[in-house]
Amino acid sequence: MRKFKAFRIFEESDVVAGRIVEMDVDSLDKGDILIQVKYSSVNYKDALAATGTGRVIRRYPCNGGIDLAGIVIESEDPSYKSGDEVIATSYGIGVDHDGGYSELARIPSKWVLPMPSGMSMYESMCFGTAGLTAAMAVQRLEDNGVSPHSGPVVVTGATGGVGSIAIDILSGQGFDVTALTGKRDEEDYLKSLGAKEVLYRQDLNLEKIKPLGKEIWAGAIDNLGGEVLSLITTQMQWGGAVSVIGLASSAKFNVTVLPFILRNVSVLGIDSVNTPFELRKESWTRLASRYKPKNIDNAVSIISLEDLNDTFTTMMEGRIKGRKVVKFD
Repeated sequence: MRKFKAFRIFEESDVVAGRIVEMDVDSLDKGDILIQVKYSSVNYKDALAATGTGRVIRRYPCNGGIDLAGIVIESEDPSYKSGDEVIATSYGIGVDHDGGYSELARIPSKWVLPMPSGMSMYESMCFGTAGLTAAMAVQRLEDNGVSPHSGPVVVTGATGGVGSIAIDILSGQGFDVTALTGKRDEEDYLKSLGAKEVLYRQDLNLEKIKPLGKEIWAGAIDNLGGEVLSLITTQMQWGGAVSVIGLASSAKFNVTVLPFILRNVSVLGIDSVNTPFELRKESWTRLASRYKPKNIDNAVSIISLEDLNDTFTTMMEGRIKGRKVVKFD
């Protein structure tokens, strides 16, 4: 019986931690497609799961990793055959179903997408769930009438995975992008992704946010929530829109209704986990073509399974930037 390595997350004596184990195929969760994983990636959700923060995982033990790209070995679904290159992200992967931090993964075929034309397996995991989320956020802004001619857009949590890719996509579409970060030493990095200006969270006055502030932003992509999202919402231009994708700072949102009823501002929720298959496929197709980030190499570094625990620690301490791609031999 074939043996393989996996990063498996356990809860033992009320402590959640992950470690590399040896498994066999029969010990994997059920599914109708077996994939040889070539690449995975690290998302904030992966760090939450592996450290037990926020109780993301719904059952233990479980192989971590909400993203994977690889080659089909066996498929009971006639839509896929041996040798096909595929992507799988989100749904229950790495949460209540064995995930992508494993040399082999077996999952339901309804969670799987064929690799889009114009995208390699490696590139797909440079993007991963972070890229999918960023693409959906940009698309929602465009669907709500935000264009490069509308005015500047701001991306918060800018050095993170979603923020970095969002800057790259937006600048590639011709937007005037301002990056908002708490890291004063990352200006060169953010400008290498396409940011025109960089603002620092420490310079914002978050103590007393006015019901309506100066009109600055035509659009925004927010990774933080809390007071930063509240402030930005009050600074939106008439008809502006904010794509909300995260709560790295706080789940709270403290504003009056004035931006909505006096400036026609829209707040758009982005959920990449439960996105229907066809919409997900459209977003991946855009990532492989019109939205394909041009500066992604500046944001990506490659790691191995052995590096995961250190990477999660760095991420939870807020010291990570860009994307980490997990490569399998």
